[in-house]
Amino acid sequence: MLRTVSLQTRLRQVGSWLFAAWLLLGLGLAQSSADLARQAVQDWQAGKYQVDPAQALGKPTEEAIRLLERSMAFPPVPPGLSVNLGDPLEEPTPRGTIVKFPATVSGRGGEVRVTIRDGEVTRIGFAPEGGLLPGWLKSPVTWVLFVAFSLGWLVALRSSGPVARWWAEGWAVVRQYRGLYLGTNIGLYGLFALGGLVAYANPQLVRLMQELVGGALEQIGLGSALAGGVLGLAVVIFYWNFTNGLLLTTAVPGLFLGIPALLFNALRYFVLGFALSPVALPLANYLLHLPTIVIELQAYILVTFGGLVLMLKTLRGEGYRAGLRALGLMVYLGGFFLLVGAWYEAFSILVLMRP
Repeated sequence: MLRTVSLQTRLRQVGSWLFAAWLLLGLGLAQSSADLARQAVQDWQAGKYQVDPAQALGKPTEEAIRLLERSMAFPPVPPGLSVNLGDPLEEPTPRGTIVKFPATVSGRGGEVRVTIRDGEVTRIGFAPEGGLLPGWLKSPVTWVLFVAFSLGWLVALRSSGPVARWWAEGWAVVRQYRGLYLGTNIGLYGLFALGGLVAYANPQLVRLMQELVGGALEQIGLGSALAGGVLGLAVVIFYWNFTNGLLLTTAVPGLFLGIPALLFNALRYFVLGFALSPVALPLANYLLHLPTIVIELQAYILVTFGGLVLMLKTLRGEGYRAGLRALGLMVYLGGFFLLVGAWYEAFSILVLMRP
């Protein structure tokens, strides 16, 4: 009996020692992650990690990809960067531990993020607070207005007001130039499909492209929009796609007789097809995201088509003004496609594809 009690006591002591050792080890690792990140930021500011992407030119494919990956993982230090290394915040993620340090660049707040995986620094970069998106997008008032805007547009399409008339007039232009519209669809969707097929020749380069796209989205601030749920994410997606995709990079180039918009979107569709190829994505996620691709790319096709109609009307003597109206109607139709696409994309990301 005494031996049993003695054995139990010793087991408890051993268990206490193991627990203490585990606790101390955990604290030591946490401390080492912060120290490692702190030293990495100092080395980054000193230029230790900097790689010139031009070094990849002429290199074998695998070596070139490694150089490009490193150049994206460790971008140049922003001019005027000031980092507070004394107040780190650690965040565990599937890709490793992210250590964040408060920072500013030329007076704009943000944070320097250091990603550590298996005791190795794999990424460093500055992320501005709020990204490139205006702060009012995150307001609940904006979300309520966006819901009202979405429902109001749907209701107005069933009325006899100007919203419905513009809709009918826009599709009348599509029917009038149906051959040009069909050709634009075949050409741009075809380039998207071609990019997806070409990606099978080099899946590693596709993953590199996806890293680049992911980093760009993080800089924009789309990652933080996930916290707003389906509604908050839909608002951000629609805003970014409409302002930067539809207006700035398609409608504005379309004003110059359509050709610049066609050339820009030809390149965009091929690159998107390459980056979103199923070769480097789970098939289920690709299929769930496919409606988003079809709907949102159709918006840019419509406006590209509108720019080409502007060119035809101008060259045929109908006048630039008549062509400008056709382009405006295509922006209207494209905006509706982006609205539908934004709602579906937000729902698919946060609900359908949720692990």
